Amino acid sequence: MDFSIPEDHTAIRDGVGAVVRSFDDEYWLARDDDGEFPKAFHRAMADAGWLGITMPQEYGGAGLGVTEAVIMLHEVASHGGAMAAASTVHINLFGPHPIVVFGTEDQRKRWLPRLVEGKDQCCFGFTEPDAGLNTTAIKTFAEKVPGGYVVHGQKVWTSTAQVANKIMLLTRTTKLEDCKRPTDGITIFYTDLDRSKIEVRRIPKMGRKAVDSNAIFIDGLFIPDADRVGEEGKGFSYILHSLNPERLLVAAEAIAIGQDALRRATRYARDRVVFDRPIGQNQGIQHPLAERWMALEAAWAMTMKGAWLYDNHRPCGAEANTAKFLGARAGYDSALQAVLTHGGFGYAKEYHVERLLREVTITRIAPITEQLILSFIAEKVLDLPKSY
Repeated sequence: MDFSIPEDHTAIRDGVGAVVRSFDDEYWLARDDDGEFPKAFHRAMADAGWLGITMPQEYGGAGLGVTEAVIMLHEVASHGGAMAAASTVHINLFGPHPIVVFGTEDQRKRWLPRLVEGKDQCCFGFTEPDAGLNTTAIKTFAEKVPGGYVVHGQKVWTSTAQVANKIMLLTRTTKLEDCKRPTDGITIFYTDLDRSKIEVRRIPKMGRKAVDSNAIFIDGLFIPDADRVGEEGKGFSYILHSLNPERLLVAAEAIAIGQDALRRATRYARDRVVFDRPIGQNQGIQHPLAERWMALEAAWAMTMKGAWLYDNHRPCGAEANTAKFLGARAGYDSALQAVLTHGGFGYAKEYHVERLLREVTITRIAPITEQLILSFIAEKVLDLPKSY
């Protein structure tokens, strides 16, 4: 078994790092304060070609796999930008996957190059206030009319809707009570975000202020037939294709934030002198940091295993979910320990670790909770009875 790092993976990390490092801690601290979308960062990543890393080459992308995307997002989140940086580009990697797999040739030609070039920004209207993680319970409804559909409903936690001009929208086209199976009757659309028919309300939140999260209210939005992705009623099966990659990307981001926090904590522990000795000489400081390193490395190994399985067309649900669970936990624990290592200064924005802690917390909650992951492993891996 070869654990050496291939040259092409090193090249990806170096290339992405060159862009990311040009946006320093002060840039991200300013975005955390003012909440402005990181347009300059988004533009720089687009100009360098990184927004299309997983897109097919014929539409302007690089045609690479989940492994390369994991390496890219890990590097993006490693240098102070945390989830604000990662979420600025994350949405481009596997969110549009249904278009790549199930869209028509005309749709791919119309939509994908503009995403790769950064000309279009897309938000995703999937989650609903009363449905949560039970996607089959969504109520947003697209009624068939001549030439298209008219949509009414609402979504929540729709990221980047303040700046997006496109929306990928998950709706019902058949009411749940009229379906043979709960997963039937769900349809995906990719269309213009028409603000005359969609009201966007920003949600103030704990972290990642620069990448907005929103509640959106849809009242009479017309979507032409040409903007439906795939067959009507098959949308639920389409979104399953991107679930495991998303979990792996979130794991990589959380691990990167944890490693960034750990580097800051160990640097502080070496430099901070109390009672005539660096605090890092004390085992009470050393041991928790050493444990955090081990947990992060273990989570990274599982993340890379999951990515390898996916790219080699092998089952990876257990590994992807485990990577997300372990990565988020390890990243959070590392960021928390970094704050504690800094003592009172850990609470100060000047040292950035409090921001990293706030940013990484979302990875423990989204896109799937720890409790559902544990239930999945219990049922699918340990063969225990389904609990929900």
